Parts: sequence; C-alpha cells; structure tokens
Amino acid sequence: MRRIAFYAPMKPPTHPVPSGDRAFGRALMAAMATEDVAVDLVSELQLHDGRGDALRQTELRDLARRETARLIDRLGSDRPMLWVSYHNYYKAPDLIGPAVCARLGLPYVQIESSRAKKRLAGPWAGFAAAAEAATDAADMVFHVTAHDLITLKRDRPPGQTLVSLPPFLPRADLPEAADCGGTGRPILAAGMMRQRDKLDSYAIIAETLAQLTDPGWHLWIAGDGPARAEVETLMAPFAGRVRFLGRLDADGMADAYEQAALFFWPGVNEAFGMTYLEAQAAGLPVVAQDRPGVRDVLAPGAYPAPEDGATALALAIDALLSDPALRRTRGAAARRRIGQDHLLGSARDRFWSAVAPLVGGVR
Repeated sequence: MRRIAFYAPMKPPTHPVPSGDRAFGRALMAAMATEDVAVDLVSELQLHDGRGDALRQTELRDLARRETARLIDRLGSDRPMLWVSYHNYYKAPDLIGPAVCARLGLPYVQIESSRAKKRLAGPWAGFAAAAEAATDAADMVFHVTAHDLITLKRDRPPGQTLVSLPPFLPRADLPEAADCGGTGRPILAAGMMRQRDKLDSYAIIAETLAQLTDPGWHLWIAGDGPARAEVETLMAPFAGRVRFLGRLDADGMADAYEQAALFFWPGVNEAFGMTYLEAQAAGLPVVAQDRPGVRDVLAPGAYPAPEDGATALALAIDALLSDPALRRTRGAAARRRIGQDHLLGSARDRFWSAVAPLVGGVR
C-alpha cells in the first residue's frame, strides 16, 4: 500500500479541542485515503503563534528543525508518494514540509493556504515570510474559498497549479432530513466560546435577539470555551429563552440539528464554517451574513451584508420563524446543495484527479 504524508502546522487532527480546523483536517485525511493509499499523520508538532511573540517563534523554529531531521531520517527509508500540508499561513507556517520534500524529492501539496504579504512587516514578519516561502515551494495548492484564490493567484510562482476543493463533510451521503417546519422548534447557534472573532459573532447574535418580533422564539447554543462567561453575560437579558447545550459530540450536534427550526451564526472572519455544512446537510435553512468564505458554503439566497447589522438578521429570522413552509423550502434547497457539491465522494474525486500527474496516476 502506498502512503501520503499529511501534516497540519496550525492544529493536528488529533488535537483534543474541537474546532473547524480539526474537523476539516480529519475530513481531508478521509478524502485522500483509498483502498490502495493510506494517509499518515507524520507529525503532531503545532507551529502556531497567535500572539506575535518573537521568542515563541524562535522556539518553534528550533522544534521544527529537529522534527524535520527526524522525518527525513524516518521517511528516507520508507518514502511516501506525496506530502500534503493543511492550513499554512502567517501564524502557523509549514516549517517542515518544504525541507523534507526537497531532501527526499517528494511532490509537495498544500490545502487551504493563504497569503498575507502585509504581514511581512510587524510581529509575525518572520513567520509570514516562512509561510510565503512554503507556498512558493508547493507544486500544487488546493484553495477551498474564492477569497483565498485572489492572493494565491496573484502571487503564484511559475509552474504552480491552483485547484478548487470546496469544503466538504467527511461522509458519503446525507443524514436523515430534519423537519425544520415543525412547531415550537428553537433557533440553533453553534460556535467555540473564545475571544475575538467568535465572541464578536456571539455579540451580533445578542444584538439580533433583542430585535426579534416573533413572540415564541427561543435559542439553543452549542459550544463552550474560555469566553463562556462573556457569552453568558451577552445572553443574560434573554433569560428563559436561551439554553446552553455545552460542548456536543457529533451525535449531540446531529440531534440538535434534527430539533431546530433554523441555524444562525453571523460568521465573523470564519474561513468557511463546518457547522454551516452540517446544518444544511440536515435540511436547516441558515441565517448568516454575506462574508468571504462563508458565502462559499451557503446555498444560493439573500444573506444580509455585515454593514446591514443585526436589524437585517432579525428580519431574516422573523421571516423564517413565521413561515414553516419557507423553512422547509429553503432547508431542502440547502440540503440538495450539500449533496451535490460538499460530500466526501466529490472531494475525493477532485483531489485525485488533480494530484494524479504528480504521483504517476496512482490512486
């Protein structure tokens, strides 16, 4: 059996904390694997610096050098057919893959990389330069959103191939459809509870709830994290209408989707959002803002612009809550979209059709 070496410098798929990065990393490993090809997670070294800390970046570079030497020694006698790195960017550059591939003569592929030349100055300057160099070294880069393609195409070196790989769920078929038009069903929101972008989305949710006119609305929130207290404070004015479900596993989330009327998440700075895919696969209509990345995974429709604020989101939710038939229609359309473009089979076909020339057509 031939093998693919897989590495995720941002967050390994084995990380104990759930997140979109972890979920999509696992999905990628499932999509690349076939009856004849195994996918090996060759390193769990996390090279993420979220603070712009020069000392931390130096420490991570030292760890990466040692890990590179280890992998060259290990893989040199048992070469994989291909190296794939997931989510190389300025806060988590791939400091390992390019060196290993250059030494062992392996094809080097990246998935969901982003370029940020504006970061070549400032606290992440060195890491940003390393991320740019890693992307320059890639034979092929798969982009998962139209937003990432803009800079990847602009700064692409000669000979590099760019390929679309729409975000997908790691399953071959759709789950059973929920009856989102049923009476008394809650609005469902789901997201990690942490500072900055996630907390900003929760703040927009609170602003939106204050403007809802439907008299029977109630909200379920799935998620947990270090900003739980801040989220609870935001929701305090709606005591009795908001229920915290905590962190749910896959079965728990499936049950929440099955019971909901709609899924609501504004999507501040989301890369794309795995929960949007899951909710739509279950047949839920989605209320979100029209943001880069997010729009790549939403069924066609009218989504409020961020500048339209909470008022536009409240109008969209009220319209859905007051019209069960509309919920069912939009949920069914979303479900069809996921089935057509965002499941495991289509992702596997896209990946192998693209990389076949790099690996001699083996699949």
